[in-house]
Amino acid sequence: MKKVLLASLVSLSLSASFVHAQSAYTGGDDLPTNPLACDGAAGEVASKPYDGGEPTNAPDRKGKTINVVDVPKLVGIGYFNATSKGIADAAKEMGTMEAKTDGPTKANIDDQITLIDNYITSGVDGILFAANDPVAIAPVLKKALAAGINVVGYDANAEPDARQWFVNQAEFNGIAKSVIDSLAAEIGKDGSFAIVTSTFTTPNQARWIAEMAAYQAKCYPDMKWLETVEAQEDNILSFNQANTLINKYGPELKGIVGMTSVATPAAADAVTQAGKCGSIAVVGLATPNAMKPYVSSDCVKSVVLWNPVDLGYAAAYVLRAAADGDLKAGATSVKAGKLGELKVINGSEILLGSPFVFTKDNINNFDF
Repeated sequence: MKKVLLASLVSLSLSASFVHAQSAYTGGDDLPTNPLACDGAAGEVASKPYDGGEPTNAPDRKGKTINVVDVPKLVGIGYFNATSKGIADAAKEMGTMEAKTDGPTKANIDDQITLIDNYITSGVDGILFAANDPVAIAPVLKKALAAGINVVGYDANAEPDARQWFVNQAEFNGIAKSVIDSLAAEIGKDGSFAIVTSTFTTPNQARWIAEMAAYQAKCYPDMKWLETVEAQEDNILSFNQANTLINKYGPELKGIVGMTSVATPAAADAVTQAGKCGSIAVVGLATPNAMKPYVSSDCVKSVVLWNPVDLGYAAAYVLRAAADGDLKAGATSVKAGKLGELKVINGSEILLGSPFVFTKDNINNFDF
């Protein structure tokens, strides 16, 4: 199979009922949604008390060098290579953090739990994680907190009381609006589309999809959501799933949304090889480097993301602030090195910023 895809593609590392969805499973969760205004007006920010956990009898780590392990969903792909770089950059800049990345080679929650458990036993001061499953990972993270270890998540959350803080790359409803608005601009307000995600339980993607469902129903009620399919974090499976959607729905399919930075370039590759560029739009989350060939060829018009290097960098600074006791329940912001002050939202989340839309006009300005 031709260039099925770029080993450096990432894993992003993207429930209301759907209009006309014919009861197809959405792949979203059933948590409350908060769709943004259709006209782009700013959403209301509601204050919420701290709902994170606390390490038990943690030693005084203020200003001391701490040993930190980063356990992402998986290693060996571009997205988590980028977050790992951000963590390493922050650790070097601070000079008081020894950080290493060690994750499973596949997005497997059991392997991730085993790794974290091993590091609890061997002894670390801090754990950074991006969860493959928010519920399944919670017990081992609570075990870490009970051992006095500082625990901070990024990219994909756990249950709030299983970690202290979570660094959110962008608010879920903001991602939802960016993706659906970009899709509607390409396929029209009554176009039909499908989604390729990793798994239905991956927390960040389930949240994005649930918010997308709510925003689409509110602002584009005539759009038709055909199906959501799983493709793990696998290049070949993502390509094959996109190809199956193309063949299954024929001319009815006007757009494919990739909820991971593996799925989005794989879908673009499938559309390219099927000769459907211009007939099927591909919109979704991906790194700019993975998407440059498809944007350059005009097969893809827009890509939504954030800077994963900054995400890892911010997570490291949040963990340092928590370990020092400078970031406590009730805080409204935290200092994150060169990123400045980042806002605390939703009780125990730190917001990196707004999502960014890459297009042919700007994508060559970025290299990650």
